[in-house]
Amino acid sequence: MTGADLVLPPTDRQTPSAAVLQPPGSQSLDVALAETNILLERHGHLVALYPSSLPPAHEHRLHAVRSVLETDRIALLKLDLPPLGIAVLARQLRQLSVCDFSAGVVASAARLLSHYVYAGALLNSVTKLDRIPVSLKSHAKSWMPGTQFAVLANPEPQLIRVGGEEKLAGPEFGTQLAIAAGQLSPSAAAWVTDTLAPAWQVQGTQEVELPSASPGWWGTPKMVEFAAFLPDVSVLYQLVSSVRIEQCHWCGVQLIGDRCGFCSAPVAPVEGHAVAALSRGST
Repeated sequence: MTGADLVLPPTDRQTPSAAVLQPPGSQSLDVALAETNILLERHGHLVALYPSSLPPAHEHRLHAVRSVLETDRIALLKLDLPPLGIAVLARQLRQLSVCDFSAGVVASAARLLSHYVYAGALLNSVTKLDRIPVSLKSHAKSWMPGTQFAVLANPEPQLIRVGGEEKLAGPEFGTQLAIAAGQLSPSAAAWVTDTLAPAWQVQGTQEVELPSASPGWWGTPKMVEFAAFLPDVSVLYQLVSSVRIEQCHWCGVQLIGDRCGFCSAPVAPVEGHAVAALSRGST
C-alpha cells in the first residue's frame, strides 16, 4: 500500500498485514530498493495497490523501484476507487493471499473484486467534486445551508440529495459497511448508520480511520466516507475460483479476467477465434 491509513485492521487472525511503500520525501531510493528487495525475498511477489489520485512523484517512485530491480515479480495496480474502497479491496486481497491462489491470480482478482465494492460518501457540498458527474442543479443546491448529498463512486456513479425521494443504489448481496468519518458533526453523519446501512441491509458496520487522501478525492473534509464489501474469505474464494484461470502469454504468470495483473498484457485470443478472424480478413 502507499499509505498506512489504507491498511485496515484484519478481520481474522489469518489475514496478514501489508507493507507501506513510502513516498520519495520519506525515504531515499536506495532505502526503497533495499526494503522492496527484502519483501520480494520474503514473500516471492509484491502486489501494490495505489489510487489514481496518488501524487505523480510517488507513482514514479513505484515504477522506478520496479525498473531498477529489473523484476517481473512486482504488480503495480492503479485503481480509480476512492481511498476507503481501495483499503477494503486491499484487505480482501490480503485475505486471499493465504489461500491456494498464485500471486498472479491474487493480483488480477483486484479488478474482479472491485466490481463488488460499493464505495461512496456523504458530503455537505459537491462544489469541488470532480470525479463524479455533478449537475448544475446539484451545484446550486450545495450553497443552501443544511443540504447534504450521498454520492456513490463505484461500481456505478450516482449522486442524490439526502432527504429526497431518490435512493442510493446498494448491493444485492450480503456485505459489511466500513465507515470513516471526516469533519461532519455526529448528528449529520448519522445518516450513514441510521439510514443507509439499514437500506442496504448490511450485516455489520465497522468504523475505521479516514484515509488522508479522502478529503482531496471527495473535494471536502466535511464528509463521511463508506464502503460496502464482501467480508467472508470463503465467499471471496468461491468468487475468484469460479473464474477460469489463464496463463499470461507475455510473462507467464497465472491470471483471471482479461488482463495480467503483473505486466498488464491482455489475454491472448483463443486460437480458433484468431484463425477465423484471419480467414475473414483475407477474403
